[in-house]
This record gives sequence, C-alpha cells and structure tokens, in this order.
Amino acid sequence: MNFSGKYQVQTQENYEAFMKAVGMPDDIIQKGKDIKGVSEIVQNGKHFKFIITAGSKVIQNEFTLGEECEMEFMTGEKIKAVVQLEGDNKLVTNFKGIKSVTEFNGDTVTSTMTKGDIVFKRVSKRI
Repeated sequence: MNFSGKYQVQTQENYEAFMKAVGMPDDIIQKGKDIKGVSEIVQNGKHFKFIITAGSKVIQNEFTLGEECEMEFMTGEKIKAVVQLEGDNKLVTNFKGIKSVTEFNGDTVTSTMTKGDIVFKRVSKRI
C-alpha cells in the first residue's frame, strides 16, 4: 500500500489532555486546538517523509521502516524512534512512554497517541 498524499485534520479527541500530559505549555495548546493541520506524506518504498503543517508551525520528519531515526516531536523535542509497519496499513512506533499508531483506510487516516490512560485521536481525510 502506498501512503503518499495530503491529508487534512477533520476531528480530534482529547487534544488538550494529551498535550498537557506531554508537557506542552497552555498558551500553545490553546493556539493549536482548533487548527485543522495538513499532513503531506511522501513514500518511496520503505522510506517516508512526513511534513506536518499546523498554522505557522511545520514539522518535517523522515524515516525508513525498521531503522532508528531522529524525529521532531510536537513539543519541538528531538526523539529517537523506530517506525514499524503492522499489517499493510498501520505505522507504529513507541517513544518516551507514548505509543503512536497511524492507520490508513482508503482516504481516511486515523492517528492515535497513547500516554498512560490518555488517548489522543485525530482523524484526517485525503485532500
């Protein structure tokens, strides 16, 4: 399955609780909570480039499935992670006590990030 495309956020659940749990400042949480960000994914075999634009903030991460990489987290922190493919439509990684799952179903992408008992869920549609 090729994941390439542009996707815009449609809905999100538990944004504020999750952002507080990962240490995001309250003023940044308030600025970001209603932004309908856009993610662009470029896939070339096992290599991925994610460009996430939310307002004026742009995060660009690149990784190759199964290989350790350095990525920028939404807090601006650099983290080391290994992204795995589960089945043929899920990208999964764990870092700093957070499990991130990005699942592709047709033109819909469902991303969940779980820290403890807080699950942040974001649903995006292909544009």
